[in-house]
Amino acid sequence: MCGIFGIHGHDEAANIAYLGLHALQHRGQESAGVVAGDRGLRRHVGMGLVSDVFDEKTLSRLPGAAAIGHVRYSTAGSSELRNAQPFLFDYAGGSVAIAHNGNLVNAEELRTRLEAAGSIFQTTSDTEVIVHLMAKVPEFDPVQRLLSALRQVQGAYSLVVLADDKLIGVRDPHGFRPLVIGRLKDGYVLSSETSSFDLIEAEYIRDVEPGELVVVDGGGLRSFRLQGAESSPTHFCVFEHVYFARPDSLVNGKSVYRAREKMGMRLAEEQPAVADVVIPVPDSGVPSAIGYAKQAGIPFELGLIRSHYVGRTFIEPQDSIRHFGVRLKLSPVRSVVDGKRVVVVDDSLVRGTTSRKIVKMLRAAGAREVHLRISAPPTTNPCYYGIDTPTRSELVAASHSLEEIVRYVTCDSLGYLTHEGMMAAVGAGAAPDGTGCGAGYCSACFTGNYPVPLGKGGAGELVKLRRDRV
Repeated sequence: MCGIFGIHGHDEAANIAYLGLHALQHRGQESAGVVAGDRGLRRHVGMGLVSDVFDEKTLSRLPGAAAIGHVRYSTAGSSELRNAQPFLFDYAGGSVAIAHNGNLVNAEELRTRLEAAGSIFQTTSDTEVIVHLMAKVPEFDPVQRLLSALRQVQGAYSLVVLADDKLIGVRDPHGFRPLVIGRLKDGYVLSSETSSFDLIEAEYIRDVEPGELVVVDGGGLRSFRLQGAESSPTHFCVFEHVYFARPDSLVNGKSVYRAREKMGMRLAEEQPAVADVVIPVPDSGVPSAIGYAKQAGIPFELGLIRSHYVGRTFIEPQDSIRHFGVRLKLSPVRSVVDGKRVVVVDDSLVRGTTSRKIVKMLRAAGAREVHLRISAPPTTNPCYYGIDTPTRSELVAASHSLEEIVRYVTCDSLGYLTHEGMMAAVGAGAAPDGTGCGAGYCSACFTGNYPVPLGKGGAGELVKLRRDRV
């Protein structure tokens, strides 16, 4: 779940990209990078947060009116500088820089074929496959090279690319990952979320459509369609609404905050509890908890305080860091929960380890009862399209009954939002193909219905390869 950003037509493009990445920091904390320039491109990447990687000196070395940026979150074992994006490559057609959000499900098959033909890879990222495919195309025009390369890949991708004096943005035909277009004075910006537009005072124009490729250069913005895009059903990732996107963003044309609030309201209808107070697990659980409290008529309080100097525990790559991070990250407010029957609203329950620690902290702070409510269905399947859900054996809901999870988490009761309730909250109707997914959405992590085939070797092979995914 990386964050990508691009800008064209601004004298301080690198500085604007730096600000845009700040607003996307929640999407990745492993590394950050910017490539900037016009026809000559320069790159700076580093491990850590945006504010750790960049300062005034490094940004001054990235001149030019166009730039792309990337914040990365990785799977276990692949948090290395060589995998930090954007990537910058020189080949016969010139220089090309690329930043990617998503997973290519046939990357290993393509990489094997390319290596057999003599390609030498510099990283373990699936993103590099696209560049090698571009280099094989005889066309000189970078747009045609990219279009040809994308005809061969399958899976989830939103890309920003710098080539020559062009900024290119593209989404896969299924539209798994977000990408939006904005206007900043005489230039254009591309971003994973509209929250970055608010920071730089850009005007949101629209989403890049699934299967659309947009090109920004001196002549303005042009749009192309990927081959076969018209016949591909859209499958936007519903987990963007549930967890990943910032609540002040618009994703898939809808307010993340309002969608989460509706999830909480529907959760209160489906999973009521007799309680004295509703508290959220901050920060992503706040809008759902507000909706739950509003619908249930129970007071809303901030019973857990989050330290903002600790990263998101879900996307940290090692269990030891994740478990220690829960204690650093959250502290109970005794005056809110002492002697109370507490409803705790969280956005998801993945492994169950974080929820277990939260319940124990609340009990230690005097909570009389703890009722855990999750504003999403049980997560029972791994994602192969760009979210680092664990393997199925690590997903507690995939291998344990509700009663077993209650005992493990040590809560008094546990209730999930239904799949139907979640889809209603994001405004999705029933899928016409009868897969159980909402129309226009992917919810494979909840249903196991994968809309794009998982490639040669199937899911089992992909699980083994996840250390190389971005």
